[in-house]
Amino acid sequence: MATFAIGDIQGCHQELLDLLEAIRFEPSRDRLWFTGDLVNRGPDSLNTMRTVRDTGGIVVLGNHDLHLLAIAYGKALPRKKDTLDAILAAPDREELLEWLRTRPLLHIDHELGYTLVHAGLPPQWDAATAESCAREVEHVLRGPKAGKFFARMYGDLPDLWAEGLEKWDRYRYIVNALTRLRYCDQDGRVALRYKGPPGSQPADCKPWYHLNGRKNRGTHIIFGHWATVTLGQEKDFAPFAVHPLDTGCVWGGPLTAMRLEDRRYFSVPSRQQPFDGRYHEAD
Repeated sequence: MATFAIGDIQGCHQELLDLLEAIRFEPSRDRLWFTGDLVNRGPDSLNTMRTVRDTGGIVVLGNHDLHLLAIAYGKALPRKKDTLDAILAAPDREELLEWLRTRPLLHIDHELGYTLVHAGLPPQWDAATAESCAREVEHVLRGPKAGKFFARMYGDLPDLWAEGLEKWDRYRYIVNALTRLRYCDQDGRVALRYKGPPGSQPADCKPWYHLNGRKNRGTHIIFGHWATVTLGQEKDFAPFAVHPLDTGCVWGGPLTAMRLEDRRYFSVPSRQQPFDGRYHEAD
């Protein structure tokens, strides 16, 4: 048996099928983890959702997945580059959306020694705090107040963790940390406005995993969300015990999986338009 973690698919369904063939995925034998952002921007979000659901794999929610749910609840408007219409018009729409809504924001496997999250962990959180915070928001997402949550989900504040944060401010911070985080300043404030590769940010900000004294240091963290980490300048992640898997398939980069047992990587080429050097990530 092998466990494969797969980076952001974002509707690139054919590449997902190519990757499953490349790793010789066998459902009766192997397990799959997905870093989130199953949908949006790519050409076939609907069949991506169906295929991922049918694998029985572990999926953590990404910001694009939450955006889809907010639209479905009538709490957000589609954006110009969204490619979500086929899901919203599908005959199995409600089944798919209910399945997505009940996915976790964080997954920890103590036996394998990995934490799976879409974006990252703020420096103030150890693994136990991250798990507790994720469960708080999951409880809201799966309950009768989900619509109220989606109406209040958008926004960049608060940007600094405090245990005393309450209700919607608290939930918004948790979601931003787990699904949108890239950089923090020296005080540990999340700096959501900066989205380029390491080296492009202001001098007072660092990638979240670079911060000295972060309480989750030493935890092996698998994440996606940040394609410019792997398409850009950052190459050596071993000192930080992090494993970024979004290699920008929707932007023309490969789709990548890592086998957890031996940290071997597998990639297949994108069928999308090649990255042309002008790529800028958007939430």
